[in-house]
Amino acid sequence: MIPYQYVTLRVVPRVDREEFVNVGIVLFADAVNFLDAGCHVDARRLDALHPGLDLEAVTASLRVICEVCRGVTGRGLPDLPTPGRRFGWLAAPRSTVLQPGPRHGGLAADPAVELDVLMDRLVRPALPPKEA
Repeated sequence: MIPYQYVTLRVVPRVDREEFVNVGIVLFADAVNFLDAGCHVDARRLDALHPGLDLEAVTASLRVICEVCRGVTGRGLPDLPTPGRRFGWLAAPRSTVLQPGPRHGGLAADPAVELDVLMDRLVRPALPPKEA
């Protein structure tokens, strides 16, 4: 089993209300040099929380997070040479609309599969039960 850490990415339109919607996961497994992010923007939920929220800006910020995970630099992106340093930067607390939640950890046979499991559990909306 491979140890990993992850943060949930949250859209927090108004920090003073302490309300948020999970929109992604960043997962880091140092032992196998794995760093990746999964994202899902549920426009309906975000509009219910904060009508008029700039969803294009949220989506653009999530794209930046994915680029940082892949080690892309330039255009104002940080130059962080290792996945561990990039995860530390991504997991650092922020006072912006898109914020990382607290760090959590676990063990997985495959970090990429675990990222998808966490996305289903914490980010993607649950599908209603199918009628018989």
